[in-house]
Amino acid sequence: MVDSHSTPLRGTITIPGDKSISHRSIIFGAISSGTTTVSHFLKSADCLSTMQVFRDLGVNIQEDDDQVQIKGLGLTGLQEPTVDLDMGNSGTSTRLISGLLAGQPFASRMVGDASLSKRPMGRVIDPLTEMGATFDSDDRHLPMTVHGGHLQGMRYRLPVASAQVKSAVILAALQAEGPTVIEEPSPSRDHTERMLQTFSPQSISRTAHEITITPGQPFAGQAIIVPGDISSAAFWLVAGAIVPGSEITIKNVGINPTRTGILNVLDRMGAQVTQTNHQDQVEPSADLTVTFSDLQPFEVGAEEIPGLVDEVPLLALLAARANGISKITGAEELRFKESDRLQVVTQEFKKLGIQIEELPDGLVIDGRQPWHLEDANLDSHDDHRIAMTLKIASLLVDKPVNIKNFEAVNISYPTFMTDLEHLRK
Repeated sequence: MVDSHSTPLRGTITIPGDKSISHRSIIFGAISSGTTTVSHFLKSADCLSTMQVFRDLGVNIQEDDDQVQIKGLGLTGLQEPTVDLDMGNSGTSTRLISGLLAGQPFASRMVGDASLSKRPMGRVIDPLTEMGATFDSDDRHLPMTVHGGHLQGMRYRLPVASAQVKSAVILAALQAEGPTVIEEPSPSRDHTERMLQTFSPQSISRTAHEITITPGQPFAGQAIIVPGDISSAAFWLVAGAIVPGSEITIKNVGINPTRTGILNVLDRMGAQVTQTNHQDQVEPSADLTVTFSDLQPFEVGAEEIPGLVDEVPLLALLAARANGISKITGAEELRFKESDRLQVVTQEFKKLGIQIEELPDGLVIDGRQPWHLEDANLDSHDDHRIAMTLKIASLLVDKPVNIKNFEAVNISYPTFMTDLEHLRK
């Protein structure tokens, strides 16, 4: 049952720095010459895993609050690790760093937690092997040893749109003999390309569907300001749109066009979201303001999924408050995230009394039905995005709920509850 007396969310917040950009700022800073300074760095568990891996590779990294300073060693200065490289729960760290290690003149053993060790690594192993690296792995999962090789440039067509696989190939290609051309079937996140353009403009050229990497070019340290993570902002964009009486402003949010799928869907649904204070450094950003809105149903297919793959649980929540039946398809990749997000969203939303059906590649949700809380014991399944989605959903039920393993939010948004309490006051 929806609680019409739910507390409105009102106010202005600054969200944590973008996770994708924070990871990449460490990687590119480490392989550049000179010092890189990163401001508004996201100190989440995943990004701290990336930081520790580069310390284990010999890089001097200093921290001062949310500013990080990296003393670059260049592409040939990394040192053979004396310990296993612990990726924690971070698929981004694992796949991107695999590409970098593929061209190094030493072997590195990568390990991760139980959840990460279940996630497939074959999609990066295949192209990196084709370039000349070799891998010892547990059935193409972690733990995995990367034996860096003498890499050859190649022409590579991504089998599916994947920013992580593309980035792994780019980082390997920077160390290869001869250029590498990467073909994309459809656009995926381009944070790696933008950052490479900043650190080493001669290393990369782009057309609509192809990326050409030219190795052997100079890299120079940079001053990077990380914008707010739109995947974190998305929780407040959705909360503001569905909690009656709400109005939320989120400062300095990254609005990279490959990441703004959630804004496109909100617009189609009739949500009131405005952008002000546009800026453009390494990445474009703006302040976003959202107010409570009457929402129309929507359909999202495979062509839109790369631009909002992390927001699908939130799309399902929006659909559960829309005036009609919404459908999400082409999202089978969600079965291989921190949890099987299609299965988990279906299971947990049914506890809230939401009318939802699981498809092999998506979800169907009927938002016209009132919610009737069936089970107050929800479960994040150790998935940070599920934990936060369920917390936003719980604002609309009239009884307290318990979310098991809610601390998973620390993976990407350690200050989530602080920001929620600020907006509720």
